[in-house]
Amino acid sequence: MVVGCDASGGIGPKEVDVLKVDGRVLGRFIVRTALMEVMAVGAKPLCVACGLGVEPDPTGNRIINGVKYEMRKVGLRPDSALVVGTQKTFKTMQTGVGMTVVGIAKSKEMIIGRSRGGDVVVSVGLPSVGEEVLENEAKGLIADTDDLLKLLSSDFIHGIIPVGSKGVRYEFGVLALESGLKPILAGNLEVDVKKSAGPSTVLLASLRRSKVNDLLGLLKKPMSIIGHLE
Repeated sequence: MVVGCDASGGIGPKEVDVLKVDGRVLGRFIVRTALMEVMAVGAKPLCVACGLGVEPDPTGNRIINGVKYEMRKVGLRPDSALVVGTQKTFKTMQTGVGMTVVGIAKSKEMIIGRSRGGDVVVSVGLPSVGEEVLENEAKGLIADTDDLLKLLSSDFIHGIIPVGSKGVRYEFGVLALESGLKPILAGNLEVDVKKSAGPSTVLLASLRRSKVNDLLGLLKKPMSIIGHLE
């Protein structure tokens, strides 16, 4: 069993939210993050549990509409794979959301610890946070579940990890650690490896250097070799 989760506070349509976004947008991005965490290790998502610190209507329904949109993209049926809790007792002035995705995988099929010494690690998408997320999504500059599904279907990809608020450099280290390898950053990087990638706007993939051109032909998002594994 594989579990992924994410949470959000102060982002949404309510009067004292710090970042104003439509509830549907919030729902899409927060469930996308949890789905990516589960799917990136080779697990199949089974269900989504959504805890909303807002009233059912209108804010809750808008958020859930976004959640359902992303669920359908990865083959989940919202009518049977989604459970929701909302705040019905008190009026809220700020949006709060918690999201959990549960998946399942056979141990031998999980994509963990399969990176190899000499692999290069490529970043897919630009690290984006706050208002940048919406702007860069509109420009086709951030990673999404479509990109993840393409990586998962490619036999030349050895490892995948989504990048969130801890940034590219941190997750590069995690990807290396999973395989007992050492991460070596490349020089003169165009990607800010310390910047938050917000709601998983970047994916890291490990592969042989000889397969980088195949990856470039597979995806249309910004890509950069951020280093290699030893």
